Amino acid sequence: MIRLKGISKHYGPVAAVRKVSLGIPRGSIYGIIGKSGAGKSTLLRVMSLLESPDGGEVYYGDERVDGLDGKELLFRRRKMGMIFQNFNLFASRNVLGNISYPLEIAGFPKKAIYERVDELLEMVGITDKKKALLRELSGGQKQRVAIARALAAGPEVLFCDEATSALDPQTTRSILALIRELQSRLKITVVLITHQMQVIRSICQYVAVLHEGELAEEGKLDEVFDSPRSQAARELIYE
Repeated sequence: MIRLKGISKHYGPVAAVRKVSLGIPRGSIYGIIGKSGAGKSTLLRVMSLLESPDGGEVYYGDERVDGLDGKELLFRRRKMGMIFQNFNLFASRNVLGNISYPLEIAGFPKKAIYERVDELLEMVGITDKKKALLRELSGGQKQRVAIARALAAGPEVLFCDEATSALDPQTTRSILALIRELQSRLKITVVLITHQMQVIRSICQYVAVLHEGELAEEGKLDEVFDSPRSQAARELIYE
């Protein structure tokens, strides 16, 4: 579904990503792992069209999307959802207000918004928190709100940027189980970046290993974990 061909991205003189090519199958859970500074977040931002590459091409299916702008770019972005390490929720809004925000921006009528929010609250398991303020929620509950908001407009792809790094191990397991359940239920593609090997091991079907901005290797999870070919992968896995 998503193909990257020779993606490069620089920030001034620094090459954050260098000539990365990989393919993400439709309907899969795909993990991108690497140490701090490996280029994971930069690659995700290019893949999710938040930034343009300096070189290379991004395809969704057969459509090249890295050059989109205006209404075409907005239309494509609405088919994506994203969740972050620090939730990125609005402190001034309650749970209902946070989840409904992307639907309000898209112009949905109020009745449809309320119906959709109720459906999403049931999906993520916090139906009793509809009117709660963010300060009343735990970290895991905030991430569930963020997941519901990301799914509000019915995206085809869910991007997860270190989505469990701020959570304790038990909450991490529950959030990963939820993502796995939602991916299976909604038949969406999930792209997850992390530096946590256990997260990759517990949820992903495919994995790409980045090292200093370059693709060290990629493949099915079992193949990479059982027989890592690159030194970067061996260091991550054996550590």
